Amino acid sequence: MKTQDFKALGTEGLIARFREVSARHGRLLNARDTRAANKDYRLAAAVRKELRTRGPDAEKRLLVLLTDPEPGTRYWAATAALGFAPSDAERALAMLAEPPPTLLSVSAAMPLRAWKNGTLPLEE
Repeated sequence: MKTQDFKALGTEGLIARFREVSARHGRLLNARDTRAANKDYRLAAAVRKELRTRGPDAEKRLLVLLTDPEPGTRYWAATAALGFAPSDAERALAMLAEPPPTLLSVSAAMPLRAWKNGTLPLEE
């Protein structure tokens, strides 16, 4: 699916796609398959960007994903939620950043630190 096709999806379909790709990205990252993870990174970032344009309905659905069983989905949902639910997003990122160290826990620690320092740029 091309990124421009996301606009044609309803919010529920977009959330389903987001869960799929974010979970896969997290698993690939922790498996150290960075080449494949990078492809999913770009896709997850594009879906996250589209979800952020969908308003309060998409925001509510993203908040539910902060407790998803998949760490990758929690990570991506938290980075999306920093702009509209910072306390919930910080809590999710902090939990992901806890030991044992994994590539995903390091990935969660970086935006959390930047957010707390006020240096994390949020997507528009």
